[in-house]
Amino acid sequence: MIEIIINDRAVVCKEGQTVLEVAKSNDIDIPHLCFHPALKPSGACRVCGVEITSNTGRQTVMLSCLLKVKPGLNVVTDSPLVQTHRQNAFVRLYRMAPQAHRIRDMAHRYQVDLPPEPDGCIRCRLCIRVCQDIVKVGALKMEKTDSDVRVVKGNGQCVGCGTCANICPTGIIQVTDQDNVRTISIQDRIIGQLPLERCEGCGCMYATADFLNRVSHINPEHPDTKEHHHLCPACTKRMSTRATTEKAHIKK
Repeated sequence: MIEIIINDRAVVCKEGQTVLEVAKSNDIDIPHLCFHPALKPSGACRVCGVEITSNTGRQTVMLSCLLKVKPGLNVVTDSPLVQTHRQNAFVRLYRMAPQAHRIRDMAHRYQVDLPPEPDGCIRCRLCIRVCQDIVKVGALKMEKTDSDVRVVKGNGQCVGCGTCANICPTGIIQVTDQDNVRTISIQDRIIGQLPLERCEGCGCMYATADFLNRVSHINPEHPDTKEHHHLCPACTKRMSTRATTEKAHIKK
């Protein structure tokens, strides 16, 4: 039997054991993910780092699942050096498996700050720019939080045109038409909910009144803005084709 020191506590252990094995048998907490007692340790997750003093007298971090005990070994499990190593290890794991709740929960337990969870948005601002510069309503904006920036509902009123969803390169912005209402949303954040207008030709619910009014304001010559014309794009195309055909027939 040999004796080592863990966090200023003398611990008796067997030669050939690892520091992690000794810590576990003595109820000393060291985080770990890739260790299993039935398998040879690999040190893949890197979160089980501990601080020791090297032969040169320098403090360094080594993986406790691989580090074998030896007489007089002095181990610290939660020094500033260990915390920095642990932070880097958890961030690395999180980048490889952002959907793994166990990694995020364990990082929180050990007071490790991880990047925000991926939300599908790449912060390209295309949606904000098209809403501001083309649609000209400013229904979206970028908002800074404590740890990130994200697209949220802006000061302007959404008209339900769906242009932001069409231009989004990742498809994170959704347009849902249900029960005669159009909903524009980014994940669980609703940007706008507006009633739909019915096409007089085919009867489908095809656009919001706010969008049609916006088109009328920006481009009064657009065919959808004429008082007698309340048709969806498909019916508009059919009517236009019919009118062109009839005009050509009359000329003959």
